[in-house]
Amino acid sequence: MAAPTAAESRAAALGAVSAKWLAAGLSTARADRQAAAEAARLAYRSAGLPEPRHVVWFASPLAGARAAALLTGRRDLPGAAPDPAEEAIAAQLRGQGCPPVIGSAGASVRAAVRTAPWAAARAEAHDLLGPDGWAGLWAACGADVWRLVNDRIATPLRTHLRGELPVHARAVLLDAVGGQHDAGWLAAFDAAAPVPGAPPAAAGGTPAAGPVFTAGPVAAAWVSAAGSGGADAASGSASGIGAGPVGAGSGLGVGPGGAAPVFSAGPVGAVWANLGAGEAALHAVQRLAGLAGVARSSSWWWPYANVAILTDRPDTLHRDNIGRLHAADAPALHYSDGYALHAWRGMPIPSDLVDRLAHLTYRQIADERNAELRRVMLEHFGYDRYLREAGAHKVAQDECGILWRLNFADDEPLTMVEVINSTPEPDGTSRVYWLRVPPQTRTAREGVAWTFGLTEEEYRPLIQT
Repeated sequence: MAAPTAAESRAAALGAVSAKWLAAGLSTARADRQAAAEAARLAYRSAGLPEPRHVVWFASPLAGARAAALLTGRRDLPGAAPDPAEEAIAAQLRGQGCPPVIGSAGASVRAAVRTAPWAAARAEAHDLLGPDGWAGLWAACGADVWRLVNDRIATPLRTHLRGELPVHARAVLLDAVGGQHDAGWLAAFDAAAPVPGAPPAAAGGTPAAGPVFTAGPVAAAWVSAAGSGGADAASGSASGIGAGPVGAGSGLGVGPGGAAPVFSAGPVGAVWANLGAGEAALHAVQRLAGLAGVARSSSWWWPYANVAILTDRPDTLHRDNIGRLHAADAPALHYSDGYALHAWRGMPIPSDLVDRLAHLTYRQIADERNAELRRVMLEHFGYDRYLREAGAHKVAQDECGILWRLNFADDEPLTMVEVINSTPEPDGTSRVYWLRVPPQTRTAREGVAWTFGLTEEEYRPLIQT
């Protein structure tokens, strides 16, 4: 077998970084609480902050948000009826040695722990690679992970959390750090991690206590840029970056004595070293090691001056074939304390709808006032069955099929083409398919053409399959 080309080696190395962080973002494994807590403390130190007096744990982001609301004072006004959920949170805080004193968390330090280090790391990587190089790195390592983790899991979760929290407590969601759901941008910075041996730098450039970076799978992937294309690399262009031998290692390593996990050395770090930047290079990326360590073993977390509130990863995650939260008869996302999110093809749905789906009638669907929920019910019930039972109107029929339409009072009409597969099944029958088409469709041919991105006049199939 021929040796892989430079481009193939580079793509494989960057793909490995992306896959590692996608796995972290989707993980339902039990958290390593000790490692995550140490990583959180490292994140504080790397930001130049004192470590929090307390690091406390809760089983879900909802419980973590409730704890943040209690400790920051974002809670019911004095004199309100006791909140059993808040009392349970207070009991858990006491059990972990953290007095549940209202307002005792101190100010949010999210900007110092997460926002500022992220911006500094991006600026350094951007300066090294230039706009095109940074865009290429993001496309190779971060974009897909961000889409599958942040867009399709974290965003629906945030929407659901807002609905679960009292209005006065929702502001704490602005204080949260994503943990494992920050996997997309952490993947890109992992690929930009510095060379081995450069200690993490604290604010002001002083090396912080903690682990050093270890050699990872892409340590030398772009090293040839410094030899043959160093001028391009130094000027910020990615065009001259080639691929050298793939380094040993496997993702986040551990520092001396088994300290918190950190980034592996990525391709950008190798370029810096060969350009003579040495251990001074990419200190901003190094300061993300604590955030990366938390993300490898926990879900959302809240950094405050006096308290860091960490939460466990989910114990159940169900997705459809394109990565959206989805489950027909169970929570799509579930945490060990019972907090759960039900979803149908990415859209959060009420938990009671799951039970109703198994016993739907077309009348219940017709009576549903929420158009989005009605669409979920329609997909589960089956469009063909609904059209039959609800009395849809036949609009047109031609050699391509039959066009059906059913009007709703508060939504666009349900318009579908019934088509028959011209290739018989093994038993001699022909399968019927239903294609949803735009409401303004006038003929079955026009509807079928639309599914191919064509006009009715352009649709001239030579063979029907």
